Amino acid sequence: MAGALTAFSDDEPEGATPLTPEGREGLIPSGVSLRHELNEYEQANITEARLWGLGRKHNPVEVPFCRNLHRRMFGTVWKWAGVYRAHNTYPVGCDHPHIEQQLYQMIGSTAFWIENQTFAPDEIAVRFHHGLVKIHPFANGNGRWSRLMGDVLARYLDRPVFTWGGSQLLGDDDVRRAYLASLRKADGDDFPDLLTFARS
Repeated sequence: MAGALTAFSDDEPEGATPLTPEGREGLIPSGVSLRHELNEYEQANITEARLWGLGRKHNPVEVPFCRNLHRRMFGTVWKWAGVYRAHNTYPVGCDHPHIEQQLYQMIGSTAFWIENQTFAPDEIAVRFHHGLVKIHPFANGNGRWSRLMGDVLARYLDRPVFTWGGSQLLGDDDVRRAYLASLRKADGDDFPDLLTFARS
């Protein structure tokens, strides 16, 4: 099993949260040793969660929904699905003791933007996605989860789901690099590139 645990580090794409030994201990399927094998298990689970999340209008601007969607996306693959991480994930992610507080703050800000029409619906959904990425509440899967959260919010706001560059953003390629660059610009409250990417 030791070889299986170290193999994941050999093919991590840029910007991916590394799988810690503790995190890997929560892996449910047996015999998974490479990142692409893990991605296949996760994608099957995510497909079901996506159908549920987008099958009807859900208001995702609630902390229980945040955790429930992550659980639905990864619950057949990881024992810790939907559970806040208990370690830091620098350089991205808040200090782990502050996850719940920051998540409630993000939820509150997003609810305010919706109620007061502070931004256009697409921008509200993209800002929500970006804020969730910055918090990084879970041990892994934060990018895919926060993009689906953005999609669910877009649908709730009567907008089409996003295309996110037409990619699952799992590989280390130009599309992923463009996405990461747009996230970094959004860190400085500069959102046009992320908005364009989300609809490209």
